[in-house]
Amino acid sequence: MKNHKEQFPKIRFKDNIIHTYCDEWRQHKLGEVFEQTVEYVDPYEQNLELWSVTVESGLTPKEERYNREFLVKKSDKFKKLYPEEIVYNPMNITIGAVGFNNVGKEVAVSGYYVTMKIKSKFSNKFFSVWLSCPKAISLYKIYSTGSLIERQRVQFPTLSEIRASFPSFTEQSAIGSLFRTLDDLLSSYKNNLANYQSLKATMLSKMFPKAGHTVPEIRLDGFEGDWELLEINDLADDFQSGGTPKTNVQEYWNGNIPWIQSSDLETNCLFETKVQKSISEKGLKNSSAKIIPKDSIAVVTRVGVGKLAVMRHEYATSQDFLSFSNLKSNIEFTAYLLYRLLQKEVTQLQGTSIKGITKVELLSKKVLIPSLPEQQAIGAYFSNLDNLIVAHQEKISQLETLKKKLLQDMFI
Repeated sequence: MKNHKEQFPKIRFKDNIIHTYCDEWRQHKLGEVFEQTVEYVDPYEQNLELWSVTVESGLTPKEERYNREFLVKKSDKFKKLYPEEIVYNPMNITIGAVGFNNVGKEVAVSGYYVTMKIKSKFSNKFFSVWLSCPKAISLYKIYSTGSLIERQRVQFPTLSEIRASFPSFTEQSAIGSLFRTLDDLLSSYKNNLANYQSLKATMLSKMFPKAGHTVPEIRLDGFEGDWELLEINDLADDFQSGGTPKTNVQEYWNGNIPWIQSSDLETNCLFETKVQKSISEKGLKNSSAKIIPKDSIAVVTRVGVGKLAVMRHEYATSQDFLSFSNLKSNIEFTAYLLYRLLQKEVTQLQGTSIKGITKVELLSKKVLIPSLPEQQAIGAYFSNLDNLIVAHQEKISQLETLKKKLLQDMFI
C-alpha cells in the first residue's frame, strides 16, 4: 500500500480574525469518504437531460452531442446523477475530468462514468473541489496501475484505496465555501463578459448602415442626416506598407524601433498589441520597413487578414501590413469601421485560395461616414465597451490565477 505523507498545507484557512484552524489533518481512505452509486436509467423515458464531464468545465450539458444518432443509441447505458453527487470519467480523471452536480436537478450521464456520493461526515463543497485539485490528480497517477494507457483509468475500487489527508469537517466546509464563492465570482464575470461581447457584436451590426441604407438602424441621440459615401482612400493622407529585415543579420534586430507582425495582434482587440520584436536603424535602412507615426492604424492585409490595431506610438511593420497615417476621420471610429469591413472580407475569403486583400482593393472599397462629432461619439461608445470587455477578461484571468494558486497550496 502506498502512503501519502501527512503534512499541513502551505496556506491555512482562517475563518475569521480571531480563529485560525490549526488541527492536524487526518489521513483517510477515499473509500471512507465516498460511496459509489450505480443507478442505470433510460434518460429518454424519464425525460432527463444528458450531461458530460470535461476537464475544462466539469459537469456540462451535452444534449446536442448526445442526440446525434451516430454517437448515442437508445440501447446505450446511462446513469442517473442526483443533486450533490459527484461523477468522474475513469479514463480522464488523471487530468481532472470530475464533475459535481450543483445544478439542483437529476441528470443522466454516460454509463461508463463513475457516479458516487459523499458520506455525511464529510463536506460536499470541499470534496467537489478536492477531487480535481493538483494534489488529488497526482495521487490518482500514483495509485493507478498497469500499462501507460491503463494508468489513465481509475475505477472506483482503486479510488477507494487511495489515502489522503483532510481537515476537520468545519475546516472542510470553510474551504469549500471559499472555492464556491470564487467559482460564483468567476461565473458572474464570465456571464457579464459574454453579455458585453454579445452587445458589441449586435451594436456593430446596427450602429453602422446596412447595405442599401444611408443611416444606421440604431443611432446615438442628437444625430441625424445621411452618412456620406466615400472610398477608404479618403480616410487618411498616407498609406504605408512594411518590410522585414534579413533575419540572419543580427545587427538588424533588437534595436529601439518596435516592429510588429501579424501574430502580435489579436482579432478582436483593436487597442492592444503585444510587440515582441524590434529592429535597428540599420535594419530599417536595409529593408522596406518604414517608421510609421503614432496614432496610425496598422491593418493586416496578407497572412492573418482581419486583424488591425490602433498604434499610439511610432512603429514599423512586416510586409503583411498596410498602415493608415494622418487620419482625416476619428481614429477610434475608423478602427471599428475597418474592423467590420475586414470581418466581412474574411467571411467572403473563407474556402478560397486567396490569402489576403491588396492595397488597391482595400483602398478602393466604399464606406459610409457620418459627421465628425458622430464619429467621435460612436468611437467613444465602442471604446468604452471594449474597455469593459478587457477589464472583465483581466479580472477573470486574475481570479483563475488565484484559484490555481489556492488549489495548489490549500490541499495536501
